[in-house]
Amino acid sequence: MKYVGSIDQGTSSTRFIIFNESGDIVAVSQKEHKQYFPEPGWVEHDPMEIWSCTLEGKYGPDRFRAKTGLPLASYFSATKLLWLMENVKGLKEGLKSGKAKFGTIDSWLMYNLTGGVDGGIHITSVCNASRTLMMNLETLQWDDDILKILDVPKECLPKIVSNSEVYGVGAKGGYLDNVPLAGILGDQQAAMFGQTCYAPGEVKSTYGTGNFVLMNTGTSQCKSTNGLLTTVGYKLGDQEVVYALEGAVAYCGSVVQWLRDNLKLIQDAPQSQTFAENVDDNGGMYFVPAFAGLFAPRWRSDARGCFVGMTAYNTRDHVCRAALEAAAYQCKEVVDAMVKDSGVDLAAMKVDGGMTANTLLMQFQADMLDCPVYRPVVPETTALGAAYAAGLAVGVWSGLDEIKKNWKCDKQWESKMEAPVREKYWTEWNRAVSKSLGWVEGGDGSSEKQGSGWGKVVAFAAIAAGVGFMMGHKRR
Repeated sequence: MKYVGSIDQGTSSTRFIIFNESGDIVAVSQKEHKQYFPEPGWVEHDPMEIWSCTLEGKYGPDRFRAKTGLPLASYFSATKLLWLMENVKGLKEGLKSGKAKFGTIDSWLMYNLTGGVDGGIHITSVCNASRTLMMNLETLQWDDDILKILDVPKECLPKIVSNSEVYGVGAKGGYLDNVPLAGILGDQQAAMFGQTCYAPGEVKSTYGTGNFVLMNTGTSQCKSTNGLLTTVGYKLGDQEVVYALEGAVAYCGSVVQWLRDNLKLIQDAPQSQTFAENVDDNGGMYFVPAFAGLFAPRWRSDARGCFVGMTAYNTRDHVCRAALEAAAYQCKEVVDAMVKDSGVDLAAMKVDGGMTANTLLMQFQADMLDCPVYRPVVPETTALGAAYAAGLAVGVWSGLDEIKKNWKCDKQWESKMEAPVREKYWTEWNRAVSKSLGWVEGGDGSSEKQGSGWGKVVAFAAIAAGVGFMMGHKRR
């Protein structure tokens, strides 16, 4: 029996998971790490802590979209790098002289796995590079024009590689001594790959801290005009690249954490469902979790969170239900935009992530989408996708057809909601969202469709977007 190990680096923890040839989980290890909030609107991670866990507004918002598929936003790596170059003394000079490097989280892990300062390789996968705002989606290489505009030296950036090939081997004397290192994907692309969404039009939705929806669009780019991101889905070795549409919702599972940690309404995540099931509906209450603005497909930095429609009748149960339903509404917004962009109706949706354990949310999601929702037997689809990519490179699996046979359904939800009820909820949700807009002075309330609205750079980091790291030369 052959085994494939996979590192799943998330925003709040690092997991190492081992899969067998059938795609079943054999062993799991998880370590949590901190997020740091040094200033309002900032989120940081400590790269050394992440590595330890593994061992244990200057330009128009759409200036780069044609080449990168992305709006100019603080969600992506380039804006973070610009801020760092302007605010960290000596960094800009260090990047230009070769004393410092920039990369995404996969670059940091691969660099350390292959030896770090003692010969570690500096690479990034094509799908992670596609989220930096510096890679050309046509050439799949760093774009010289964009780098010139940003004044970023190409030499400081990692080499762009495919998602499935042997990049090197584990460092001598390390935990993975001489083990082939062969698969790298961004977390959402990995989940799509692990969910075996290999045909154009297939969709997966991951419900974690945020909610991330990806649609396979095949070997041709689908340029979004409805607030979505055009991105790389995956590239296997020298095969043709497969593209995807993505919609990112900032707050999903983190809303449940907020109910627990900030409002003290629940003691644990499952209790949110327990309370929500005490009532038949939301009691006319809607919650818009725009704690730091709204992401796809609206992209409104001027929005802030709000409860709408509250009366003296409402209870803690209604609050919990409204919070859960908000995740389904936001997912539907993204899916509706995908249907408009692609011209393909949604036949079904595969789901994964911690929030899929909430069966009330999953049923409501099926109701709002009016299509089946499928949860797989193996829940760790992100790690599984990375394992599949690595296994393909070294011959554990012969191809996508063999892998697709491994996917099995654990639970299925069908829509039970009548169309008039669905339409009523949807209309009232949109009314609630309208109340959340315009709360931040100076926020950009322009063109929702084009994904603008992030004029001022803030240090918001998400693994899917590419967390930057700096590495200096070994001290002598």
